[in-house]
Amino acid sequence: MSLLFADEEFQGAWRELDEPQLDGGWELFTETMGVKIYRLYDQETGLYEYKVFGVLDTCTPELCADVYMDLKYRKDWDKYAKELYEKDYDGQTAIYWEVKYPFPMSNRDLKPQYVYVRERRDLDVDGRKIWVILARSSPETPCEEKSGVLRVKDYKQSVALESDGGCGTRVFLNYFDNPGGMIPTWLVNWAAKSGVPGFLTDMQKACSNYRSYCQRK
Repeated sequence: MSLLFADEEFQGAWRELDEPQLDGGWELFTETMGVKIYRLYDQETGLYEYKVFGVLDTCTPELCADVYMDLKYRKDWDKYAKELYEKDYDGQTAIYWEVKYPFPMSNRDLKPQYVYVRERRDLDVDGRKIWVILARSSPETPCEEKSGVLRVKDYKQSVALESDGGCGTRVFLNYFDNPGGMIPTWLVNWAAKSGVPGFLTDMQKACSNYRSYCQRK
């Protein structure tokens, strides 16, 4: 199987842990719960790309990577994951992800779905252990679109994880998605200001509960 992502893409992700690349229009959007979120306006789409820097105090980077990769477990702790599974589509493995929006959007006909590919690498960088996970939309995947569901065809995410020197994990997260439909401004702002820090908090709790979850399986 050919590699889904280039070596340079993995290097670009982990290097952000050392030297955040924030030139060229990046602005500090919000800082909350120990998490800094920067954004960059995309002229072509009118949307923002985001970079997130933070620390998860109570879990190791390897555990974070394992939890992040475990799709079945994510359905157990991520309240916004309506459907989430890996499937073989005509010989190509991809992930199907359907998102539940928060109230009051939950009753509207705006149900985004993602079909994407991902790759994880556990890197040794001059003796440093760094875990990097990359993901991007896969519009070429022959997954039938559901009625009443909005397919997100322009999506990318990168995550880099490294020990903070103690019991925690330094986290870098970069993401952009273009749903291609009319998404209310308040929802975009919610996702960036509240959704991402909330996700990291939920993920930290999920890491704490992962061992007991695995024992129950």
